[in-house]
Amino acid sequence: MLELRNVTAGYGRTKVLQDVSIQIPTGGAAAVMGHNGAGKTTLLRVAVGLIPVMHGTVLLDGEDVTRLRPSGRVRRGLGYVPQGQVSFPQMTTLENLQLVTTNKAAIDGVLETFPALRELLSRRAGLLSGGQRQQLAIARTLLTRPRMLILDEPTEGIQPNVVAEIESVIVELTRRGDLSVLLVEQHVGFALRATQSYYVLESGRITSSGEGGPSAVEAVRAAMAV
Repeated sequence: MLELRNVTAGYGRTKVLQDVSIQIPTGGAAAVMGHNGAGKTTLLRVAVGLIPVMHGTVLLDGEDVTRLRPSGRVRRGLGYVPQGQVSFPQMTTLENLQLVTTNKAAIDGVLETFPALRELLSRRAGLLSGGQRQQLAIARTLLTRPRMLILDEPTEGIQPNVVAEIESVIVELTRRGDLSVLLVEQHVGFALRATQSYYVLESGRITSSGEGGPSAVEAVRAAMAV
């Protein structure tokens, strides 16, 4: 569904990513892990189209979208949840969802995915906990009906019970087979449980990759310790 092929990118003349290649299959989930400053968020911003590519190719569902604007990628099925539990704080939970659609059936659908939000529909988003805002951010993106969902550090600063809920949502969404997920995450256990493959990014280069699952935890930690 999404492929970055030999991508080099950065800011100005500074190269942050160098010759990076990753693949996320249709209906599958992959995690990108690495320390702060490794280039993980830059990689996602390249995939979304927020940072131009210096060299290389970005493919979305087999189509070359390297020069396509973010809005065009969204229309082709890409959804992006940036880091930081982004919401419109002065608006209620329901109003945040209605920014995407007023279709009651569609909103009910994402509330089934995140049932905790149903009791918070009239509460301002700025008064929600970090975990609740993260669920809202993912729910709002799911309302766009993406085929490729990109998540940047979805567990950062949120309580363990919500981490477990987000993990189960990712597993369930990919189990259905109609949604692919690219996850940037520093929580190694969560990332490997929620995905089928992983990449370790270090200083802008892929230094390790393989199949996900609990058995890969030690290999990833060893790769990140180098």
